[in-house]
Amino acid sequence: MSGGGAVEGRASGQGRVFQATGDQRIEEHHHHYAPGTAPLLGGGPVRPVTAADSVRVPLVGRPPGILRNREELRRTLSAAIAGPGGEVHVVHGMGGLGKTAVAYWLFTQAVREHGRLGLWVNASDRMSLRAGMLAVAGDRGATTGELAAAASGQRAAADLVWHYLNHSAEPWLLVLDNADDPTILEEGGWLRTSPLGTVLVTTRIANSPLWQAPGVSRHTLGLLPLQDAAQVLCDLAPDAGTPEAARKVAERLGRLPLALTLAGSHLAHQLLESWTMDEYERKLTEESTAIVDQGALGRGSSQSRQLVSRTWQLSLDALTDQGLPEATPLLRLLSCWSADPVPLTMLMPAARGEVDLTDIEPALPTDRLEPALRGLLDHSLIELVQLRGTRCVSAHGVLLDSVAGGVPAGPQRTALGLAAARLLSAALPDPDDTSEQALAALAILAPHAVALLRFASGAESEEIVRVSALVVGRLYEAGDWSGSLALAEPVAERVGQLLGAEHPVALNARYVLGQSLHRMGRYAEAEVVHRQVLEARERVLGPDHPDTLHSCLALSQPLDLLDRDEEAEHFNRRAIEGQRRVLGEDSTETLYSRACLLEVLPQLGKVEDFDAEARAVIEACERALPPDHLTTLMARHLHGYGLLLLGRYEEAEPLAQRTLTDRRRVQGPENPFTLSALTLTARVLRGLGRTDEALPLLEQLIEIRDRTLGPEHPLVVELRQWLTEWRRE
Repeated sequence: MSGGGAVEGRASGQGRVFQATGDQRIEEHHHHYAPGTAPLLGGGPVRPVTAADSVRVPLVGRPPGILRNREELRRTLSAAIAGPGGEVHVVHGMGGLGKTAVAYWLFTQAVREHGRLGLWVNASDRMSLRAGMLAVAGDRGATTGELAAAASGQRAAADLVWHYLNHSAEPWLLVLDNADDPTILEEGGWLRTSPLGTVLVTTRIANSPLWQAPGVSRHTLGLLPLQDAAQVLCDLAPDAGTPEAARKVAERLGRLPLALTLAGSHLAHQLLESWTMDEYERKLTEESTAIVDQGALGRGSSQSRQLVSRTWQLSLDALTDQGLPEATPLLRLLSCWSADPVPLTMLMPAARGEVDLTDIEPALPTDRLEPALRGLLDHSLIELVQLRGTRCVSAHGVLLDSVAGGVPAGPQRTALGLAAARLLSAALPDPDDTSEQALAALAILAPHAVALLRFASGAESEEIVRVSALVVGRLYEAGDWSGSLALAEPVAERVGQLLGAEHPVALNARYVLGQSLHRMGRYAEAEVVHRQVLEARERVLGPDHPDTLHSCLALSQPLDLLDRDEEAEHFNRRAIEGQRRVLGEDSTETLYSRACLLEVLPQLGKVEDFDAEARAVIEACERALPPDHLTTLMARHLHGYGLLLLGRYEEAEPLAQRTLTDRRRVQGPENPFTLSALTLTARVLRGLGRTDEALPLLEQLIEIRDRTLGPEHPLVVELRQWLTEWRRE
């Protein structure tokens, strides 16, 4: 352009006009960015990073009060901040265990006791971590330009942060709280060591390659011991109850620190009501642990980590984001059972496709079961444990309770309960397996039968109810009488509520309750229950139904022990006569009832009847049943017992010795019937005047019976009386 005249121009939008005189060449390059993303120092759009409010103060929802227990971990971490630095400590465990409380305690110790600089970063997501770490760099001296370059991607952000941490004028403690996705730390290179400081990471993730790096130490956080858990409640609500009441609440809440904190806060800040700890424990039993979250009212949103019901969902959401949405239905399935360990064998039928889990919502396909299980393990929602030599998974009771409470009512809940019932049923050992291993398996499975009833609602849940009653019945048949009694009462009551008191399944459950009461020495109560069941079965099923006849025999047994021998014989003979008509002379049921008669006849002085029936029933058992059948063993056993009652010790001894040998071989050394055979042998030896041989057997018997039945059981009381008498002799 040449000439001396004025040049005028106009521009619009992002255009500009250049005016010059003389010869000039002008080049301009335009880069257009979305509003709010223009570069601070050039070089491309800036990724928006929200600055952390503070890195010098622990940003926790509720500063913890007194930190109970954790002594060993606290000693380790105290030594770390007292030393020169250069270490990373990872504290991991499920939500609600108090990982952040431990970090808060260490942060306070580092600042107040050791003169260290405390730096706190929320590492729960990429944006919070990045913002917090850049704020750390700024705190340690990074310039505005350096921070802007790191924010815009022109400089490696993690390198910048660690450069300033490595050149800090003060030793420091850096807390990376809630690092529940270790890949965020790994991808950005955010987790490093420095000779000037110590890093503490809190996370739910138990296993990550990062935790295996040199200089990294892992620490598993567990539940509080009962005494310390109770003390947390007393710290927060000292006027709400006694230490014993606090222990009951703490046990009911599974000793989980978050639940204890919320419960204590609730008890301490009531306005309209004034529950004691005893009342609170009763409410927990009636209304489930949903009431625990009331202790957080006014202290955060429903999304807060401070809520028991929400803290698990954070982990499940993370698993869904990682491509494992099946973790949610798997945890829901586990919530159908109890907080007791669940054998992995219970899940095997689903893994093999024998039990379909695609009907539940969301569906749980066979090939996704293993990844979902590993996901729950990685996020500390469940853990692997060994119980009686069996590999199991275990989840916290409050977790399971809150997850179960979140399953929608209706078909979805019923479908989930049916799947859990079928898996439980498939896991039961063979009914004919009387080994100790089978009994151990039943003992592991039994608690889940009661919990399963939470997912039953009305007649459409009959299969769920039937499985629960079946498990308790099998536990009784295997000889765990104290275990069956503990479960039979709640199962019988719930089954009656769901199906009606005279439904056959409800009557079966009541029948097992009566049998368990009888075996545990509560004879009068057993008589009442068996008489009620017999009358109901006569009305509903008829007088000759096999179940009605079973009730006749069952009623005769407590009557015998209550010294009402004539009535006992009447109901025993009624069972035999009906079983002969309905089931046949050589049916197992008929032969068993005939064997039981051998216990009653000697007490009535019917010696000839006894001798004839003993020969006949043992011959029939040996002819009709396989070798070592339990009914044959019972016939020989009661024949020996009858001979003992009649004082015919010489005849009784070989029968007693054979019975004891057979019982030990077939049923194991501590089966209740083996112990009964041991009692028979000891009494026969004493009757023969061989008390020195009988005494060791009696002492062994008392030790086992006391351990399995309890010191107040009538059998144990009687055995101790015998011991005193025999020693005197």
